[in-house]
Amino acid sequence: MRVLLVEDEPEMAAVIARALRDHSYAVDIAPDGGEAMYAASINPYDFAILDVRLPVKDGFSVCRELRQQSFQAPILMLTAMDDVEDMVCGFNCGADDYLTKPFDFRVLLARMRALLRRAETVRPNLLQVGDLTLNTSDHSAARGGRAIRLTAKEYALLELFVLHPGEILGRERIAQHVWDERFDPFSNLIDVYVNRLRKKLGDGTGGSLIHTRRAEGYILEPGESRA
Repeated sequence: MRVLLVEDEPEMAAVIARALRDHSYAVDIAPDGGEAMYAASINPYDFAILDVRLPVKDGFSVCRELRQQSFQAPILMLTAMDDVEDMVCGFNCGADDYLTKPFDFRVLLARMRALLRRAETVRPNLLQVGDLTLNTSDHSAARGGRAIRLTAKEYALLELFVLHPGEILGRERIAQHVWDERFDPFSNLIDVYVNRLRKKLGDGTGGSLIHTRRAEGYILEPGESRA
């Protein structure tokens, strides 16, 4: 999941981004409405968190313009006020939900999950490929009944594979959805994390799950390794 966080208060933005990254989300931060529009024009986002009071363009304008440009991902707006008129304006601009500052981060996470469940592609709590099971609620994984301990980034990468079984995922697509704008496209970080996942998943009796397609990318499917 790649999230666009539009927040002009550096401290608040850093706190939210750090917490989201701890929960396996990749996060890009835009400090104003203009930067938000630019980021959304060049990157694919699965979710947007949008503050109302922003420099350059306010949150209402950004939300309205994003929807006019066919931005389909859920948008959750943040505000320091709980004025009903502001909420109505936000919803009329295309927002999916509203959260008043200050808020408990657990509430933000719950709202995000609820909105994602309503999205066009409904994600069940339990995903399974072969003997691999992934729980999207508590970010746990198991293979053949054996629990697998994953870091936040390892989970995010594995979830992307499990959501697209049998589909070749190139490095660019993986980087777009699992990492954020700080990712160095010339690094071997993706290969390192794929190899970590292979080791943690293990072969067991079910064979390898993540295979390499040379010059194309990686694919998740049960069967013998073709690396």
